[in-house]
Amino acid sequence: MKKTGFSDIQIIAALKHAEAVTAVPVLCRAHNFS
Repeated sequence: MKKTGFSDIQIIAALKHAEAVTAVPVLCRAHNFS
């Protein structure tokens, strides 16, 4: 699996946020994903 520039904590926080937010663009902007 390819290693990303995100820490495990950042990924977990993003996944938890994704459960609460349904709009993908909002999630991506909040966590600096492209």
